[in-house]
Amino acid sequence: MNAVDPVAYVRETPPFDALPQALFDGAMGALEIAFYPAGTWLVRAGGRPLEHLYVIRRGTVRLERAGQTVLVLERGEIFGYTSLITRQATLDVLVEEDLLAYLLPGAEFQRLRADAAFAGHFAAGLAERLERALAHSPVVTFQADVSQEALRLVRRPAAWVEANATVGEAARLMRAERISSVLVRGEPPGIVTDRDLTHRVLAEGLGPDTPVARVVTAPLRTLPAGAPTYEAWAAILDAGVRHLPVVRGGEIVGVLTSTDLLKTSAHGPVAVLRRVERLTGRESLPGYAGKVAEMSAALLGGGLDAAAIGGLVARLNGALVARLLAWAEADLGPAPGPYAWLAFGSEGRAEQALLTDQDNGLVHADGEGGREAYWRSLAERVNADLEAAGFPPCPHGHMARSELGSLQQWKHRFDACIDERRPLAATLLFDFRKVAGALSTEPLEAAMGRAARNPAFLRFLARAAIEQKPPATLRLRGEEKVDLKRHGILPIVHLARCYGLEVGSGARATLERLLAARAAGLLSAETQESVAQAYRFLLGLRLRQQLRAISEGRSPTSAVALEDLGAIERTRLKDAFRIVRRWQEKAAFHYRTDFF
Repeated sequence: MNAVDPVAYVRETPPFDALPQALFDGAMGALEIAFYPAGTWLVRAGGRPLEHLYVIRRGTVRLERAGQTVLVLERGEIFGYTSLITRQATLDVLVEEDLLAYLLPGAEFQRLRADAAFAGHFAAGLAERLERALAHSPVVTFQADVSQEALRLVRRPAAWVEANATVGEAARLMRAERISSVLVRGEPPGIVTDRDLTHRVLAEGLGPDTPVARVVTAPLRTLPAGAPTYEAWAAILDAGVRHLPVVRGGEIVGVLTSTDLLKTSAHGPVAVLRRVERLTGRESLPGYAGKVAEMSAALLGGGLDAAAIGGLVARLNGALVARLLAWAEADLGPAPGPYAWLAFGSEGRAEQALLTDQDNGLVHADGEGGREAYWRSLAERVNADLEAAGFPPCPHGHMARSELGSLQQWKHRFDACIDERRPLAATLLFDFRKVAGALSTEPLEAAMGRAARNPAFLRFLARAAIEQKPPATLRLRGEEKVDLKRHGILPIVHLARCYGLEVGSGARATLERLLAARAAGLLSAETQESVAQAYRFLLGLRLRQQLRAISEGRSPTSAVALEDLGAIERTRLKDAFRIVRRWQEKAAFHYRTDFF
């Protein structure tokens, strides 16, 4: 910002930066400059309200309620608007460090409120301000269009054959229309693709007279015509298919292919999936982490929030794990029984937008304990391959090579976690997600469900979550940093887990757990919305900082230097921390954590 010209400084401060020039110029004629020494009380609660809008140029101001610090404001931040809007002084305002500020008279502030965007900035609640901050965050240099409707990507109407058609007729129609699939009429309708002709017809030695009904896939996995691109990506990854019929008004209007989606972005999820599918051996694994980072940057730049990006990354990581397990079985021989590969932590919650430390486990069917050498070799192979792909080893050893056992052994661990009140173990176990394998993990789901019937355990879990608090104040001094994960993200994750378990939700994702708690009546709509927006903001801010570090050749971390944030980001970061602290206060009352 300009260090001399007050008008230029204010112009670069949100929301003045978005004002029409004529409206801004008219107000700046009344701009004042004021200095207040440390220790000055600018206003007292219940007294005469402030009569100006203050834009801080230098120094700090502390807002207090009943002697308790509510917020500390610094360079580039604004205060006084509550007094101007309500005509009441509801907080004490103390100059903590010598204050140089630019003052806009109340009359000019009221005149500027004629601009809807300007007025909305001050009228918005915390959740809405955080949502706007996400929408106006700095973006990266390459972007993906994540909001384009699926229907706009469909190149032509769907082609159909009758239910009594042959595969030869279906193949000739595909060739004539230059398409890779046809739909098959029936109840329900189905689909036959070029890959079906290769794998289900030719590979099985069947002829062109084979009834298409013998190789059709039904029912169809479909996508609404109005679904945005990122939902189409997720559907393709979830279903493990290359063709997705698009439905409008109950009618199929076309078929969206993975190739169509690939064309939307060279850095999108389909491009990364193709890379995974084309892996030829372990020597081709390096570079996967870089491709995921490129994709996350493109999606963030295209407007997709970090939580949704994490869901797409989890799907891609799942495809990678499945391929690595297939490689391991090819070398070691078929598995002696069914098994499941589990992911824990942020990967288990599908909230990992970049590759971080491995947190995984292997569970095999009961009665297969005599093959421990096989299971350990399988885990070792996959852990080593994941490390080659860019997943660092877990510093605490929470990896399948050591976290493996029978289904009964794993169930015992879940039971012990609850019965012996082990909140730290719960942070690992209770975010598990099956990534690959044929073994059902329903017994583990049932064991985890016991938490809802054990209030004492939930109280221990909640106390551990509430003890991890955001900082009470943030100060812009030198190289001071704040750990976004430790002080903001994890407090939300841990407390959302408590509420999700209490209502018996099977959700793992933090945002889904919040919605489940709201649906069950444990969280108000206001609390759920504000905490969700705080979480999205913190995830997005961390991801932007991490991507910036990667682009500059530095290792990404969760720590952010306050000096590197703009004024609006610092203000919104404080808003997010206030939301977390308020929720923790409510949760402490709900779980009676003071009874310990």
